[in-house]
Amino acid sequence: MMKKLLFLLFVAITTTAFAQNQINFESGNFDFLKDQTEVNVQLKFDHAVYQEKNFTEAQYLENREKDITAKKNEAVWKNWIFQWGKFKTSEYLNYFFKGINNKSKKVTFKNDTKAKYTLIIDAKWVYAGWYGGMIGSQEAKLTSDLIFVETDNPSKVVMKLHADKIQGKKMNKDFSWEYGRIAAAYEVTGKKLGAEIKKATK
Repeated sequence: MMKKLLFLLFVAITTTAFAQNQINFESGNFDFLKDQTEVNVQLKFDHAVYQEKNFTEAQYLENREKDITAKKNEAVWKNWIFQWGKFKTSEYLNYFFKGINNKSKKVTFKNDTKAKYTLIIDAKWVYAGWYGGMIGSQEAKLTSDLIFVETDNPSKVVMKLHADKIQGKKMNKDFSWEYGRIAAAYEVTGKKLGAEIKKATK
C-alpha cells in the first residue's frame, strides 16, 4: 500500500513539473505565420509580480536595494539598478531572440520591425532564483502570456499561448545576478516557442 502511495505521489509531482515548464495553447494556431518572414516582438511588465510572495516590482526593488546596500555598497546597487533597467529595455528581448531565432528558421523575430503581426510577451510572474557560487544556484522562472496580434490593430488577437513557469538555464555571463538569470528564462521561452512553431510550420 505504501509503495502504491509513493508511486502515485511521484506521478503527481512529475506530472505537475511537466505541466509547468512548458508552453500551453489557449486559442488560435500558427497558420497565420505560414506566409510570414518576420514577426515584431514587444515586452510588457504592467502586471508582473515577483518571487513566491508576489511582490510588485516596486516592492521587489525596494527589498533588493536594502539587501545589496547592506551586503555590498551603494555603488554596487547603482550598477545593479542600471543593469535591471537595461535588461528590461533590451537584453531580455535579445535573449528571447537568441532562443527563438535558432529554432524558428522560416520566421525571424525582431523588435521595431513593420511586420504584419506582433508577439506581445506579457510577463505575469517572475522568480529570480538565486546564486550560491560553489554551493549551487537556482535558475529563474518566468510565467508569461504570449499573445500574437495584428500590428496595425493590436486588439485583434490571432493566437494566445501561456508559458507556465519556464525555467532558465545556466547559460550566460550575468547568471550570478537576478537579471541574468531572468534573461536565461526569456531565452528558454524563446527556444520552446520556436520549437512549437517549427513543428507546426514544416
